[in-house]
Amino acid sequence: MYKPPVRLGTLRAVRSKDSPTTVRSAETNPAIHRASERGILVNVTVRFATDAERGNWDAHVISNPRGGNALQSASFADVKSHHGWTPLQLVIETGEYTSYSLVLEKSFPVLGKLWYLIKGPEVREAGDIPAVLDALRRFVTDAGLGVFAVKIEPELEASPETAELFRAAGLIKTFDLQPNDHTALLDTTPESSQLLRNLHSRGRNAVRRALREGVEVRRMEPTTENFRTMYRLMSHIEDRSAARLRSFEYYQRFWNNFCSAGQGRLYFVYEEGEPSVGAFVINYGTKGTYKDGGSRPGRSQYGDSHLIQWTAINDLKDEHGIVEYDFCGTPPADRLKDPTHPHHGLGLFKTSFTKTVTDFTGCWDLVLSPWKYRLWTLAGERIARQIYWRRHTQPFY
Repeated sequence: MYKPPVRLGTLRAVRSKDSPTTVRSAETNPAIHRASERGILVNVTVRFATDAERGNWDAHVISNPRGGNALQSASFADVKSHHGWTPLQLVIETGEYTSYSLVLEKSFPVLGKLWYLIKGPEVREAGDIPAVLDALRRFVTDAGLGVFAVKIEPELEASPETAELFRAAGLIKTFDLQPNDHTALLDTTPESSQLLRNLHSRGRNAVRRALREGVEVRRMEPTTENFRTMYRLMSHIEDRSAARLRSFEYYQRFWNNFCSAGQGRLYFVYEEGEPSVGAFVINYGTKGTYKDGGSRPGRSQYGDSHLIQWTAINDLKDEHGIVEYDFCGTPPADRLKDPTHPHHGLGLFKTSFTKTVTDFTGCWDLVLSPWKYRLWTLAGERIARQIYWRRHTQPFY
């Protein structure tokens, strides 16, 4: 399993109380004392994780204020390390809680380094972001890391107030990167019979009919043969939607890593002795995620895609105690019924379980070098993505 690289910056990242990375204390700054009384974070520090923390990374991420995210995991860090990114691990200490964030780093001529805090930084609430950004900015500058911009992507629900707060903190809204920046989330805390009653009537009726008609769902072994079958099923989705697959090698490493860590599993529905629907799901802490899916066109079993989800949800509840299941990607809430949206069909399927869509705030850029960031936005990013696509025929991010 992947062991993140030790960077030279690590030696410079562990700061004393007098470090510039630390926001001044309430004893020496009356404004901070007033902020503390209002519940605003003070004394925030940022550093690289220690060897011991990296060695137990998933346990730390799961302890985050919102329970962590599978895309911050050691398994995912290893995947990205083989596809153009250098994974780094940050520790954000606030005095009230500690948050662990995976950073994906790329380097570019002239510009320096771009950081992407995928699904991070994970904070207790939106109001904590300005203090965390201030500490992050100080850390990067004081450690001389050569970072020109940082993409952040905290899983906070979108609102005009949050957007205003982020802009006031100096953030610039940019395009979203992850499919579940708009998603369907299912509360899985009720017991199974009540949970079934809680589903949207479309989903509930499909599950019940599939059960009555004997649709067969199997949990599969994580073998290369089964992974190739899953990839073929996913290619049918690509053929009839706007989705674009990464390479088989990418998915194979992803699936292997999560299965090896006890955090992933593969399911197939069978029809006439052959796999007709596939789903790869993740358990990470108390969260379940429908990561990948595929199906064969022209199937005859009603409710098969619903039953495979229902089976996975109940297995993750029983075996891992998940309290939430993320269907991982829908149109935004205000475009859910728009038939021109490329994910319209997926949105209808996923909201047959949850009824509603959750919109997260998505990606924002923290600019550390204005002139380099201007070059990046004018041409650098577009050129970098084009070059990467020509070389690898794979998405840049």
